[in-house]
Amino acid sequence: MASYQLPDDRQAIIEFVTTVVPFCAACWASWALFQVHPLLAIIGALPASVFLVRLFMLQHDCGHGSMFSSRRVNDWVGRGLGVLTLTPYDYWRFSHAQHHASSGNLDRRGLGDIDTMTVEEYREFDRIGRLKYRLYRHPFVMLGIGPAYMFLLRHRFPTGVLKMGTMPLRSVIATNVGVAVLWAAIIYTLGIRAFTFVYLPIVILSSSLGVWLFFIQHQFDETHWERSENWTREDAALHGSSYYDLPRPLMWLTGNIGIHHVHHLSSRIPFHQLPRVLEDHPELKEIGRLTLWDSLRCIRLTLWDEQAKKLISFSENRRNMPASAA
Repeated sequence: MASYQLPDDRQAIIEFVTTVVPFCAACWASWALFQVHPLLAIIGALPASVFLVRLFMLQHDCGHGSMFSSRRVNDWVGRGLGVLTLTPYDYWRFSHAQHHASSGNLDRRGLGDIDTMTVEEYREFDRIGRLKYRLYRHPFVMLGIGPAYMFLLRHRFPTGVLKMGTMPLRSVIATNVGVAVLWAAIIYTLGIRAFTFVYLPIVILSSSLGVWLFFIQHQFDETHWERSENWTREDAALHGSSYYDLPRPLMWLTGNIGIHHVHHLSSRIPFHQLPRVLEDHPELKEIGRLTLWDSLRCIRLTLWDEQAKKLISFSENRRNMPASAA
């Protein structure tokens, strides 16, 4: 993978411009539709939300140091984008690095990933504990309420930030100031109704799309989890991360993040180089492959079965549960 890891500043600028310009145009179109009728603005928010997701992918590459050749440029571009994506860049970069270091490790869950219980853990919970987990994993919460809460509220003061040192804390404070200025500017110039019917739908839709992409990258039928003694980074990358084989336009709009197994294998590869890796190594196309239709069936997967070594649904767990335990 080493030959693919070189940042290309020229291509990075092209990717940046071809994302920011359509995003601004889509925001303006949504505002223009708002002038006709507020509900039309919500419909027009979809294109803008997709490009906001792509801006997050640029921020993601900045965090890995793969967007630009200069670390300083990566960091400052990432911090600026963090105001638009409502994500404190330095805090996120720290927690995301932990995710890469522990993904697929059953003994190190909870570090920048989606909470996943094993079958045994779920069966040991009381009714209240099971109910809480079932609510957390419900699609309406996972892809609706949860993403909006995370990006609008939780990112304003993330859990555990005080334990991470001064840089993540400064990142949260600076991002919050930037977000406050952005929100005040929108409300002052366009009004509270435009903020409600134009800006908020864009943010809420993009947060749900982003969480869905993150969900499907590791929560699929043939994903890979192991205890620490048997865990290896390479196995976790290739078999614990999916290849989300989206149609080419959607792959471009999502910054090729669907080629996630290669990204976890080598996070320094710029996102625009990931398709070339698949072209040069076609055997990678057969590992963890999910089509758009396949992915829709994965939302039911909620529990890791250590015996069968696969994710199962609540209904499958209920069918497999001994009568005494049930």
